[in-house]
Amino acid sequence: MQITKLTGFMGAEVRGVQLRAPHGPDLKADLRSALRTHHMIVLRDQNLDLSDQKRVTEIFGPLMQLPYVQPRADDPHVIAVLKEAREINVGVFGGDWHSDFSFLANPPAGSVLSAVDVPAVDGDTLWASQTAAYDSLPADLKGIVTDRMAVHVGAPYGVKHAPPPDARSGASIQMTRGDPKADVEQFHPAVITDPVSGARALFVNPIYTTRFDGMSAAESAPILRALYQHATRPDISCRLKWQVGDLVIWDNRMTLHYATNDYDGTRRLLYRTTWQGQPPQ
Repeated sequence: MQITKLTGFMGAEVRGVQLRAPHGPDLKADLRSALRTHHMIVLRDQNLDLSDQKRVTEIFGPLMQLPYVQPRADDPHVIAVLKEAREINVGVFGGDWHSDFSFLANPPAGSVLSAVDVPAVDGDTLWASQTAAYDSLPADLKGIVTDRMAVHVGAPYGVKHAPPPDARSGASIQMTRGDPKADVEQFHPAVITDPVSGARALFVNPIYTTRFDGMSAAESAPILRALYQHATRPDISCRLKWQVGDLVIWDNRMTLHYATNDYDGTRRLLYRTTWQGQPPQ
């Protein structure tokens, strides 16, 4: 296995590994170590089928079935992240900086995406290191968020904070919307700790975080804006240009990610699987 960093703070390309082959304990340990160090890893030219992809996902934790987003009809653990060429001037799934489903009591620990159809140009995905974001926080912001709880709600799936229709993803991804249970406030630490490495990461995001515990939404808003601006800076981010056959694995707790929406008129299909871990601590 050869590991090459993609940026200074996060992301790495892993070479010399073919994941269609059986996964021995040493390979599994090496992949977990690479992810813990770099928080996002990409393996090119994998071209895995879905059963292989699920076996890779289980290297990192038990498979998790996500709510609100319709999975493939033949497999509840696989979501087709699809935008057809005919879907013009609509939103895209994951089209803002976020940590997946952070409004759940136990959000996903991480996810795997495999590239099936990708545009010749555009359709990139970005990740931002939230450990680097926390480490470099100005002292005043660090003092506010450390040891404080943040409130998350399932805005895209609820009633109170539902996005306007023209900002929603197209018809190729079916979602459950208008569910009042998604508006129930969920409290998570604003700064979380990796249980193995001890790394600390900022854990707030623009899609799901509404306020801080003990503060109103209005009081929290300027602080959250400052945090988001700091946490998504290009110098702590990594942008991936997809290639057919790519397999990307990322830590959903230690990073934010963002799907660009700059490929109208071109089909893009990725398959996503997810694993679960312990609740954020």
